[in-house]
Amino acid sequence: MLFSFDLHYTWQAGRRLNLARPAGSGDAWLIAGIAQRSRGQQQLLVVVCASPADTVRLQAEMPLFDATLRCAVLPDWETLPYDTLSPHQDLVSERLATLHAAQTGNVDVLLLSASTALQKLAPPAYLAGRTFFFRQKDRLNMEQLRSQLTVAGYSHVSQVMSPGEYATRGGIFDLFPTGSATPFRIDLFDDEIENIKTFDVDTQRTIYPVREIRLLPGREVPLDEKSRTLFRQRWRDRFEGDPSRSAVYRDIGNGVATGGIEYYLPLFFEETASLFDYFETGRSLTILTHGGVDESISRFWADTHSRHAFLSKDIERPILRPDELYFTGDEFFENLKAHARIHLSDAQGAVRAETVAHGLPPLAINRRSDDPLMALRAYSQQAGRKVLVCAPTDGRRETLQQLLAEHGLQPDCVGTLEEVEHQSGPLALVTADIHTGFALKTDDSETAFVTETELFSSSPRRSGGRRQQERASNVDALIRDLAELKINDPVVHQQHGIGRYLGLVEMDLGEGIAEFLHLEYANGSNLYVPVAQLHVIARYSGADPEAAPLHALGSGQWEKAKRKAAQQVRDTAAELLNLYARRALRQGHTFGLNASDYEAFADSFGFEETADQAAAIEAVIRDMTSG
Repeated sequence: MLFSFDLHYTWQAGRRLNLARPAGSGDAWLIAGIAQRSRGQQQLLVVVCASPADTVRLQAEMPLFDATLRCAVLPDWETLPYDTLSPHQDLVSERLATLHAAQTGNVDVLLLSASTALQKLAPPAYLAGRTFFFRQKDRLNMEQLRSQLTVAGYSHVSQVMSPGEYATRGGIFDLFPTGSATPFRIDLFDDEIENIKTFDVDTQRTIYPVREIRLLPGREVPLDEKSRTLFRQRWRDRFEGDPSRSAVYRDIGNGVATGGIEYYLPLFFEETASLFDYFETGRSLTILTHGGVDESISRFWADTHSRHAFLSKDIERPILRPDELYFTGDEFFENLKAHARIHLSDAQGAVRAETVAHGLPPLAINRRSDDPLMALRAYSQQAGRKVLVCAPTDGRRETLQQLLAEHGLQPDCVGTLEEVEHQSGPLALVTADIHTGFALKTDDSETAFVTETELFSSSPRRSGGRRQQERASNVDALIRDLAELKINDPVVHQQHGIGRYLGLVEMDLGEGIAEFLHLEYANGSNLYVPVAQLHVIARYSGADPEAAPLHALGSGQWEKAKRKAAQQVRDTAAELLNLYARRALRQGHTFGLNASDYEAFADSFGFEETADQAAAIEAVIRDMTSG
C-alpha cells in the first residue's frame, strides 16, 4: 500500500475497536489496511455494511490500495421478503461461489450487507456434497451426470444461455456452472473428456481451452427426492389445512422450483445454518461493521414484519414466520461477540489512524474561466503533495488525459500506487473506480485521490443522482403504480390479458372474508383476483386507456396476442442482426473527439440523464470514434 497502516491497538477476540470513518472513499483505503494485517495473522476479514451499495463500491475500490487481496461480495437476493419471484440466477451463482470460497479459505475479505448477514442458509454440507470437478481425460458417465445435474438443480435446455443450465448434442456437452463467469463445452471421445473449452453464449463459438471445471449446485434449495419428501412432510407439520390446495406444495411434489421457493428454505433441511458456519474451520475472524448496521437491521425487521402481516392471510400460499427465515438483531450481535470486532464510526472518541484521511477542497472545472483547471493546477503544485486523478475506465482515462493536456497539465500515467511513489511529477493519472475523492496526509507528505465527482461536481450529470436512480427498486415502482389505480383503469393480467379494474370487493369463500380485485373483461365477464396475487397484475401502457381492447376470458385472444408479439420481437431481432452484420463489414468514417469541447457541451445540458440516455450517448460516441 502507499501508506503503512499503523494503529497502536491490536484487535482481539471478544473486544471491539471503534475507528473514525475517513472522508470520501478513504474507508476503502482503511479497510484494505485492516485486511492486510488480518491476512498476515491468518484471519478472514468480514465487512458487514449497512447499505448493500457500499459492498459493491468497496469491492471496486479496494484493489487500488492492495491488488493482492482476494475480495468477494455475498450479494443480497434483491427480492422483497416473501416475494413470489426467485432471485436472478446470476445472483444465486455469485452467492454460491462466494460461500464456496469462504468454505475453502479462498477469500481474504468478505463483504455483505446487514440484511444478507441475517439470512438463515442451507447447511454447509449441502454445498460441499454437491460440488465436484471435471478434468481433461476423466471418464464421464452421461446418464449419471444428468442425474447429478438434476439433483444439483440444473435445467436441461436446448441451448445454454445462463448459469444453472446444460445441453447435450451427440458427443458435445454444454454446461454453464453456477459461480462461473463463462459456460463450457466438453468434447467427448466415447466416454472420455477429450477437451474442455469456454464458449460465447451469443455466438455459441468456443473461445479458449481450460483443464478443469468446478461445478456448484444450481440453486440454494435441493430438489432431489429425499429433500422434496422432507419438504412435504414439514409443510404438513407446519401449516394447517389441505396442502394440495397450495401451488407451491404441488410444484415441489412434481420437482418444479416455483417462484420464491427460497423463502421456504428451512423446510428442505433438518437444520439451517448461519454465515459463520461456512467459514473455514480453524480460521479466526475479524468482523468490521460499516455504517449504521444497527439501524439497518431494525428497518429490515420492521419491513419484514409488515410484509408478513400483509401476506400471511393467503391460505393458498402460507408463509413462514420471519424468525424462521432470519436471525434477529440480538442473535446476530451475539454471534459477533466471539470474534474481534471493529466498527467504523463518526462518533467522538473513535480511534484515528496516524495517516489521516480528509476531504478535498473544491476542485471543480470552471468552464467560464480562462483557466478551467485553475483549482486543480494550484492544488497539485503545493509542496509535498501528489495528486492522483482516478478514472473509472481506460476510455475515461484517455479522455481526462486529453482534457488535462489541452490546458497545459501533463500527468504521468501509472498502473499502481507503487508507481506513484517513483514519479517525479506532482500529477498522475490511473484507472481506478474510486467513487469520492480524499487525501491521505502524514507528517511530511500528502497524496490526494481526485475523481470525476470532484472535477465535474457542478454538472448535474456528474452529481451522483444517476447512480441513485440506477439503484432504485423496480419493485417499489410497481407497487406504487398499483396503488394509484383508479376505477375503470385498464390493467393486464399475466394469464388472461387486458381487463378493466372496477375496484376492490370483499368475498367469503368459506375460509373467512378476503379482498379481491374486481376485473371486467369483454362480454361482461368478471374475474376476481386475490389481493395477495397483485404481482400478476400490471398497468395497461397503451396509447388510449379509454379505448383499451378488452379480451374475452377463455377465448385464446391473449395467448394469440402474446405469440404475435413474440414473433414480431424475433423478426425485429433478425433484422437488427442482419443490419449490424452488414455494418460490421463496411469501413466507416472515424470522427475525432475533442474532450474539452465535448465536456463543455455536455455541461451546458441543465438536466440529469437517465441511465438509458447515458448508455445511448456513450454508445454513439464509441461508434462514431471507432469508424
